[in-house]
Amino acid sequence: MIQDAWFTVQKIVDNTFAISEYGHWEKVHSFLVIGEHKAALIDTGLGIDNIKRITDQLTSKPIEVVTTHVHADHIGSHGEYDTIHVHEADQDWLIHGMEGLTLAQIRIDIARDISLPTPATFHPDTYTPFQGYPTNVLKDGDRIELGNRQLIIYHTPGHSPGHIVLYDTTQGYLFTGDLLYDQTPIYAFYPSTNPVDLVMSLEKISNIDGVKKVFGSHNTLGLDASILQEVKQAVTYLRENSFAKFGTGIHEFNGFRIQF
Repeated sequence: MIQDAWFTVQKIVDNTFAISEYGHWEKVHSFLVIGEHKAALIDTGLGIDNIKRITDQLTSKPIEVVTTHVHADHIGSHGEYDTIHVHEADQDWLIHGMEGLTLAQIRIDIARDISLPTPATFHPDTYTPFQGYPTNVLKDGDRIELGNRQLIIYHTPGHSPGHIVLYDTTQGYLFTGDLLYDQTPIYAFYPSTNPVDLVMSLEKISNIDGVKKVFGSHNTLGLDASILQEVKQAVTYLRENSFAKFGTGIHEFNGFRIQF
C-alpha cells in the first residue's frame, strides 16, 4: 500500500480506494473507483497537496473526476485532470466560485487545525479554490460507465444546489458526499444551503435498494447500510416537528447529526 506524508490510502475492495486527508480537521475522503476501461475519482480533496500523485500510482487507466458538490474541500485538485463531471445546478459555482463564502473565510478554514506537515507548495494566504469549466454536466439518473462497473447519479440538493450521491451498482456502495456522514454535523445552515431540500434528499437516498455500505466524504470511513433506516426515521421526525428550516439548531439521531 502507498505510504505518503499527507494522504492516507486505504483499499476498500479490489479496484476501490479511499484517499483520505486525516491531517486536516475536516478529515476529507476522496474515492477512486476503477473499472475495466477507466476510473472515476469522486472528488479531489482539499488541494493542500496534489491528489494526482496518488491516483497515478493506483491506476494507469484514464481517470474522470466526478464532483459530489462544489465546495473548496472537494475540488482541490480538479485542475490536475482533463475530464470533470459536475451536476448542472453546481456548474456556475465551479466556473465562477461558490456563492456566499468569501475567499478570506475559505483560507481561514483551510489553514486551521492541521495536524500533519503540509507540502512546501501549500501557502494558506495564497490558497485559491479551483475555478473552471466542466467537461460534462450531470443530471439526476445519469450513469457513468467505467467498463464492467457503473455509477448511478442521484441529484440530492440541500447542502448545495447541485449536490449528488453516486451508487456503485457492482459493489452496492453509496458515496454520499456531504449529505450523510457521522461524528460532526451535516451542514444545512449556510445561506447557500436549503434545509427542506436536504430532508427530501435524505429521504431519497434512504429508498435506494441494494445498498451494502455508505461512504460519506468526512470522518468515519464506511458506515453500515442500516444507517439508512435511521435516516427514514429522522426524515419523519424533522417533518412532523417542522424542524427543516434555518435556526432550529442541531438535531441528533443514531449515528449522525444535522445542523439547520
